[in-house]
Amino acid sequence: MAGGAVSTGAVAAGPVLSKRERIFAFALVASLFFAWGLSYSFIDVLNKKAQTFFAITKLKSTMLQVAYFGAYFVMSIPASMFATRFGYRKGVLLGLALYCIGALGFWPSAHYEKYAGFVASAFVIASGLATLETMANSYASVLGSPEGAAFRLNLAQSFNGLATFVGPQIASHTFFGSKNENSLGAVQYVYLGVACLGLALIVLFCFAKLPEITESAIEEQQEAAGLIDERPLWQRKHTMLGFVTQFCYVGAQVSTASFVMNYLTDSHMYTEQKASQMFSYMQLVFCIARIASTPLLKFFPAPLVLIGYGCMTSVFSLVAAVTGGKAGIAALFLVFWGESVIYPTTFTLATSNLGRHTKRGAGLLCMGVAGGALFPPLQGLWADAQNTEISYIINAVGFAVVIAYGVGMFFYDRRMKKKMADAALFANANVLPAVGSSLDEKDSASVDKLEVHDAQYENVVRA
Repeated sequence: MAGGAVSTGAVAAGPVLSKRERIFAFALVASLFFAWGLSYSFIDVLNKKAQTFFAITKLKSTMLQVAYFGAYFVMSIPASMFATRFGYRKGVLLGLALYCIGALGFWPSAHYEKYAGFVASAFVIASGLATLETMANSYASVLGSPEGAAFRLNLAQSFNGLATFVGPQIASHTFFGSKNENSLGAVQYVYLGVACLGLALIVLFCFAKLPEITESAIEEQQEAAGLIDERPLWQRKHTMLGFVTQFCYVGAQVSTASFVMNYLTDSHMYTEQKASQMFSYMQLVFCIARIASTPLLKFFPAPLVLIGYGCMTSVFSLVAAVTGGKAGIAALFLVFWGESVIYPTTFTLATSNLGRHTKRGAGLLCMGVAGGALFPPLQGLWADAQNTEISYIINAVGFAVVIAYGVGMFFYDRRMKKKMADAALFANANVLPAVGSSLDEKDSASVDKLEVHDAQYENVVRA
């Protein structure tokens, strides 16, 4: 079957799982995606709630996004180092613990009506999510064949999309309900529920039978495939450019979602409660698109999918910026559709063929989520100076970077497949001694030919 992403190369060690156990393990990992999707969707709606309740500017309200996504910049690399030393299961438990602590922090922040407390709590909960994301993305990749890594990762991320639909629906009836329109009481109980979800997941992960991901196993698998490469991580261009792409994409995605509420209410077309519901429908489109688009990776090369969806998001962001009104809202729905598979596909491509650097590469890609801390303040500054609609040009630029990366990865993917084929050819080459040679001469001829083949093989895989 044509297409698909380049495998991450990650493999599992530890207990061999039956099909039933593997399905349960995948469901458990998918629940992590749901947990952080729920938290993320609340932050976007809380942004508008903070503007209204604390009477702050759009720029100042984006401090929630700065704290939330800044945590990814701070925590992603330490999280990958923690996983390298202590394993993925303990990394998941650490992430869930921080998730619970951050969620509980919203209770006193809402009680004492302190915006700074909201910002601090957002940082802590996102620190846990940054840790979880580093682990969960790789777990989703290894719970099955390497060829299906991109498909499984997109499927798991579909639960993230489902949560981003559920979150604004909950928020519309709690944050902006008639009883809570001028108070923060509902925020306390919503985040208490989030903390309870995190606690339940901690219990499940403590007792679940899960495989472990080991660097030695990854290296053995890639050596067998002819993909051993001793270069340091910073010299892997596809990974470093993947980080830049992820930074720009996530920045544009987060900024798009952060100002949807303002886009809908500034024109007085919707109340805050109705705008929150409309936002949830956009997230539902995102979720449906994730499910509908994931099978494309079974039929088309992942870089081509990335190019197509990158074009969609960039073009319709420009349409939303220059039109406004119902046409602009329709364009935003199409932007949410286009966003559906970009993140997991970029992650899978950028962490492919990293060998012993796989965990650190995953941490670097998760650190790219910090783009969500930069783009919203820039858009907020522009929106305060002019209007929300025109500020969406910033996001169009961020999405355009995805197109460029997709083009580059299309040619990288083709080159890597050729290297693998050439490496397999050299590895399987028969080394035959000359007829009529003595035993010593035969041995000498074999050694010489082996050295030639080794030199050729090394030139191929290091080219």
